Amino acid sequence: MFDFVRKNTKFLMIVLFLLIVPSFVLLGVEGYTRNQERSETVAVVDGQKITAAEWDNAHRAQVDRMRASMPQMDASFFDSPALRYQTLESLVRQRVIAAAAVQRHLTVPDAQLARLLSEDPAIASLRGPDGKIDMDRLRAITGSQGMTPDGFVEAMRGQLATQQVLGAVTNTAFSTSEDARAALEAYFGQREIQRMTFATADFAAKVNPGDADIEQYYQTHLDSFRAPEQASIEYLVLDIDALRKNVKISEADLRSYYEQNQAQASAAAERRASHILITAPASASAADREKAKAHAEQLLAELKAKPDSFADVARKESQDPGSAAQGGDLDFVTRGAMVKPFEDALFALKNKGDLSGVVESEFGYHIIKLTDIKAVQPKSFEQMRAQLEEQVRTEEAQREYAKAAETFTNMVYEQSDSLKPTADALGLEIRTAQNIHPTPIPGVQGVLGSAGFLQAVFDADSVQNKRNTQAIEIGSNQLAAGRVVSHTPARTLPLADVRDTVRQRVINTQAAELARKEGAARLQAWQGGEAASGLSTPVTVSRTATQNLQPKEVDAALRADAGKLPAWVGVDLGDGGYSVIKVNAVQPRAAVSAEQATAEVSQFTQVWASAESQAYYDWLKKQLKVEIKVAKPTLGGLNG
Repeated sequence: MFDFVRKNTKFLMIVLFLLIVPSFVLLGVEGYTRNQERSETVAVVDGQKITAAEWDNAHRAQVDRMRASMPQMDASFFDSPALRYQTLESLVRQRVIAAAAVQRHLTVPDAQLARLLSEDPAIASLRGPDGKIDMDRLRAITGSQGMTPDGFVEAMRGQLATQQVLGAVTNTAFSTSEDARAALEAYFGQREIQRMTFATADFAAKVNPGDADIEQYYQTHLDSFRAPEQASIEYLVLDIDALRKNVKISEADLRSYYEQNQAQASAAAERRASHILITAPASASAADREKAKAHAEQLLAELKAKPDSFADVARKESQDPGSAAQGGDLDFVTRGAMVKPFEDALFALKNKGDLSGVVESEFGYHIIKLTDIKAVQPKSFEQMRAQLEEQVRTEEAQREYAKAAETFTNMVYEQSDSLKPTADALGLEIRTAQNIHPTPIPGVQGVLGSAGFLQAVFDADSVQNKRNTQAIEIGSNQLAAGRVVSHTPARTLPLADVRDTVRQRVINTQAAELARKEGAARLQAWQGGEAASGLSTPVTVSRTATQNLQPKEVDAALRADAGKLPAWVGVDLGDGGYSVIKVNAVQPRAAVSAEQATAEVSQFTQVWASAESQAYYDWLKKQLKVEIKVAKPTLGGLNG
């Protein structure tokens, strides 16, 4: 029972997070049909719109959670189009599952919900010795999440209902050991091969494109020869690290901070306690609570007469199942670990062996014995000087940053025609950057690697009117603002400027075509029975031992029909040319241990279940006529 007093809050918060937070926009099974904020539509699910405002709100919530768990992550990651799109896909998925649950009338009956709640360890930990849930405690914890106990229960009901949608597939998926082993054998199998590569570079000397070829390629690939939009800018950065360096710390400040630190250290001393609990929950009648209090006072009188009998009395009389068997021992505790009345009484005791009076808490009546004190050994000022100086410098920098950030934000907006007033007021350096683009260059860190900052710089108002951007958060305790000095719109480069590049691309294209023709002709001849020459030395390849082959080549070799050997297959390597592969023999995969084989079958079953679940979800999307109106960014979007 009393172990819960110390541990239940964090535990239940975790449960609430797992149940509610992942569905950061899901308002219950019926919630998806509620009125939406009017704005641009970014997706449609079952006729219901998802607006840009909803998407923005969901992404902000997602980013806040990610920043809290990954504070060292580069801020540009959170600004990436790819991450924003992932949020939208998650939003769509939630709406799809919620709509499917409604259409299929999936509900969780009261009896089933009650059973599930009774089995939940967090809910069970809220029960007192009488088996009743401490509703005050439940209301306090759910209230911190902006919910009522009834709202929490209904959220759980909605969550469980939506889980049934995909759970009906994932929980029933299975594969036999024979199916798994056959699939794994095929996937991890090995083949002895030889090959001959017809490389593009080997045919380049045979190509001599004319002016017409160059002109035609240029006209059909104009998008490849566009110079991106670019600008030269001025910008300011407000960084807490810079403020930290300028913080002046006096000797008096350090010594004062040391004394405060020592006081805190003393307060953090651990105390070992034992207690006897006579339960009297808040829901008990006044008469029952008075009876419990009288019993506790009687036991206290006995203990004062025989102090050494505390452990025996606790084992016999205490109603705390978590500590009674240990003679009431609660081990060492610090401030903040117990409910306040208990904590105040314990830390008021001065000496080992001291007894408290009868202490009333929400759980009943306690008698507390101080059994040990684990004092904190103080360090000298000299020993702590470096640590104290860093702490003081950091705290002062944080205070200065908060004030400077407000000034920075206001001034770049109010005096939008120049960054100089802000720079002068805060002692910041106006930095410059030439020929920057709207999209961050992969690998670039800091302000020029922030997609949010660059988006603000290339905003129409900033470009056309040469106004300061607003203050942009580019990292933890980092603000930036910029203004455009000069701007060059995106344009198609004239052929004269890119002629050499165009000519080389034409050569590569024509040479690759010659390589493909030569390779295909050789493949046809060898398939027809002509003696093969020029093939490589035989090697054994698999998906785990590629022998420096390209992925296309490995895949083609393993997929080739081995019903009749040797088998021949041609592989188009794109700009790289063409490859002809001869499969001489099929070999079983390397032997694996029994443990690995069992693990592989289990993993295969999980993958199979996941594939079935994804297929079912894709089918649901079609049935619900899902439409995402935002283009999916390329993989490079993760870099901005």
